[in-house]
Amino acid sequence: MEKNVNIKNASGLHARPAGMFVKKAAEFKSIVEVIAKGKTVNAKSIMGIMSLGLGQGDELTVVAKGEDEEAAVNALVELIEGGFGE
Repeated sequence: MEKNVNIKNASGLHARPAGMFVKKAAEFKSIVEVIAKGKTVNAKSIMGIMSLGLGQGDELTVVAKGEDEEAAVNALVELIEGGFGE
């Protein structure tokens, strides 16, 4: 299962939202990855997410494979679309 989403919050995916994203991804059993700018990283790795350097308006794809893949993708897309509460 996968979904495309654009970063909404003005400061992009900096440390605090990246931490929230990784924490949320870690709640799921599925393998969760983020694809952006031609790179694929583990959504449960703070260093991986930070290495993408995503800013406002950048598009990414959230991909999950496993028993709770739909819930994982939906929860992470919702977090991004909500602007991480910023």
